[in-house]
Amino acid sequence: MKITKSDLLTVAAVPKQYPAADQIEVAFAGRSNVGKSSLINLLCGRKSLARVSGNPGKTRTINFYQINDQYRIVDLPGYGYAKVSRSMSESWGNMIETYLKARPNLAKVALLVDCRHEPSAQDKQMYEWLKYYGMDGLVVATKADKLSRNELQKNLAMIRRSLQCSKEDKIFAVSALKRTGMEALVDELGRLWGADAPAEVPAAEAKETAEAKPSAEQEA
Repeated sequence: MKITKSDLLTVAAVPKQYPAADQIEVAFAGRSNVGKSSLINLLCGRKSLARVSGNPGKTRTINFYQINDQYRIVDLPGYGYAKVSRSMSESWGNMIETYLKARPNLAKVALLVDCRHEPSAQDKQMYEWLKYYGMDGLVVATKADKLSRNELQKNLAMIRRSLQCSKEDKIFAVSALKRTGMEALVDELGRLWGADAPAEVPAAEAKETAEAKPSAEQEA
C-alpha cells in the first residue's frame, strides 16, 4: 500500500477521549528512546508528525494518527525511562493496559525493541501482555544500521528467543536513518489494515530529514 496522507487525529489519556472505534488501528509500543517517533514519521513521510525529542519519556498520552482517511497508527507511551517517577510509570502502564482491554478495533500491537540489545524486563513484560490480549506476533527491531548483517541476524535470533516468540511471530529489522526494512513493514501494516496493494514508503521529505539529522532515531 501507499501512505499518501497522515495527520494527528487526537491525543488521549482515558477511553472517553479516544476517537470512535470505527477504523482499524495498529499500535506501536516500546521503551523510551527506541525510535518509535522517528519510525512513525518515516512511515508517514512527515518531518514532525510524531514529535522526536532528545529527552526520553516525553510521550505521556496515547496519540492517534489518521492514515489515508481510512486507518490509524496509535503511538503508546514509552516505558522504562529510569528518571520517571514510579507513580508516573504506573500511570502510563495503566493507560496502556486500559487501551489494550478497551479497544475492539485494535488489530495488532507492534513491539519495538533496539536490535543491538537483549529485550529488557519491561519489553518482555509488554510482550507477555500482548500475548495475554491476543495482540502479539509483530516485533520491530529498530536501529538496524548500527549492526553488520551477521551481527543483525544473530541478534534477531536472540530477540526471538528472549521474547519466546512463536514460529509464526514476525520480526522486522528497520532503520529510520537508512530507510531499510520500511517496505516490508508497510506491507505488513497494509495486510493488517486490509489494504493489499504493494507497499510504497513516502520518500522525499522523510529521506531528507533522516539524512540531515542522524540523531533523529532518538525517541520521544
